[in-house]
Amino acid sequence: MKKNNSSSALEPTVNVLQVRRFRLSFLYAVPIGVLGGLIGLGGAEFRLPVLAGVLSYSVRQAVPLNLAVSLVTIAASLAIRGSTLSFSLVIPLLPAVLSLICGAVITAFFGAAMAGRLSNEQLERIILVLLVLIGVVLIVEGFLPQQIPALLPPALGWRIPAGMLFGLAIGLVSSLLGVAGGEIIIPTLVFAFGADIKTAGTASLLVSLPTVLVGVVKYASRGAFTDRTALSNTVAPMGVGSVIGAVIGGMLVGIVPAAVLKVTLGVILNISAFRVFDKAKSHD
Repeated sequence: MKKNNSSSALEPTVNVLQVRRFRLSFLYAVPIGVLGGLIGLGGAEFRLPVLAGVLSYSVRQAVPLNLAVSLVTIAASLAIRGSTLSFSLVIPLLPAVLSLICGAVITAFFGAAMAGRLSNEQLERIILVLLVLIGVVLIVEGFLPQQIPALLPPALGWRIPAGMLFGLAIGLVSSLLGVAGGEIIIPTLVFAFGADIKTAGTASLLVSLPTVLVGVVKYASRGAFTDRTALSNTVAPMGVGSVIGAVIGGMLVGIVPAAVLKVTLGVILNISAFRVFDKAKSHD
């Protein structure tokens, strides 16, 4: 009888937690999606501290959940872009896009496996470093011109190997953070391959989709999504909120200079990454 009473007492607490996660997942995802839409990114880097901090998931749980939300947002973004923009502009970039995909898919597969072998503390430290680096990239990018000559020569002998190398880094970051990697892919396409910012945004989604899909499949094979309540109470509302926010952000583009937003968000990302890491560390 005591055991049953104890279980009954826990049920309301569990239900309250699930309802709280459902509401907060949506409420946080919308403004993150708006900010991401304003600067042409998905916002997954900002969702990760929310998952690991506000929603109280362990880092090991937060990464695959973030990856699943990223898959939803990428699919929606591709559908939206397909109805408003022509993919023909990406054709000249296809050698770069395909080489990026090849490299990214390889490390997305092995990165998910590597994350499973790391201790929680090691994974937290790696995630902290990667989030801080992405925050720094956003800040630096805010001060750079939107269009510069390609840093790589136009010869395929240069671009394909370089694309593979960049792709390896992108896939590793994607699988370890659960992100689409647009914060790295778009600057790579703009500065290394000379793409304009809009074409780079579309090409980034084409690179991200197979990369994230491989990561999701690999994490699923390791049992990361066996908790169906996390999918319904976190991934679903966060995915819907992210898409809604991204659409709103896309309509508001130009109201605030993207460079100002990138610098501001880079600073916020660094602060939130350190806060979540310190919180996780204090619980060990």
